Amino acid sequence: MTVHDENGIEPTLTELVGLRRLAGARRPPRRGRHGIHGPALSPLRGRGMDYAESREYVAGDDARHIDWRLTARTGRAHTKLFQAERERLTLIVGDTAPSLYFGTRTRFKSVQAARAGAIAAWVAARDGDRIAALRGSRGEPPIAPAAGTRGVLQVLDGLVRWYRAPQQDDLGLDVALEHAGRLLRPGSRLVVLADAASIAAIPERRWPVLAQHHEVIVLMLTDPFETAPPGTRLPLRAAADAERVELDLGSAAQRARWRSAFVQPVDAALASLPARGVRATTLSTDAPSDAWLPLLGHARPLVA
Repeated sequence: MTVHDENGIEPTLTELVGLRRLAGARRPPRRGRHGIHGPALSPLRGRGMDYAESREYVAGDDARHIDWRLTARTGRAHTKLFQAERERLTLIVGDTAPSLYFGTRTRFKSVQAARAGAIAAWVAARDGDRIAALRGSRGEPPIAPAAGTRGVLQVLDGLVRWYRAPQQDDLGLDVALEHAGRLLRPGSRLVVLADAASIAAIPERRWPVLAQHHEVIVLMLTDPFETAPPGTRLPLRAAADAERVELDLGSAAQRARWRSAFVQPVDAALASLPARGVRATTLSTDAPSDAWLPLLGHARPLVA
């Protein structure tokens, strides 16, 4: 293993606080035309008080917001969209699967997850969002939404705890997303930090439900050893006192099994998630921790 980052095995609070500078390079949200005098409309459409526009009704929309006049005029059901409150929720969901606590280049996948989550939190604070976080545990409650530096620091403390070592009460990403569905409000931003195998275990029907009313971003943590292993025999030992075994990655059959376990889940997620309204990318352990930020450069979704 060639982890060589100073904090490559365990994240530290100092490290995550220092990532604020990367969020600072992101442009702040555009001010309304009214400046600081009076309200300026947010680009987000959600369940606010001011009518924005109407669109055709889709399954899951609130029947209370049907635009009856437009429905009668066109013969097709339409629903009203309203201007959402300025203060959006950014929810960070941390996968704590055991496979994340591993790495061969620069840092562990768990540390890269913590760093990416920290950057998401700092960007959310800059954009004026409230920030919350949770993981797949029925014993640990979500980190409650809060704005500004206080909200960020609460999330950073959670990320350090979660990604310092494997969590014994981890119940999986599906449980975490189940919790997220109860906490999110229309127009929220959801950032999911996960191993590709965890993404593969999520029922496909869950993603379009989340993406229908929220901005959903999935960051899959990868390591170069998983995506491009050397074609040779590798000695492996599960623990210091365990018997050593050899894995022959020069064998075509072994490489096919390796690809099925580590590469195919990534490829499948990158192919399927965008079709379900989710922005997805990989984040390797040796990549800049802010490499995924271009995913935030799109307009926020319209929701009923």
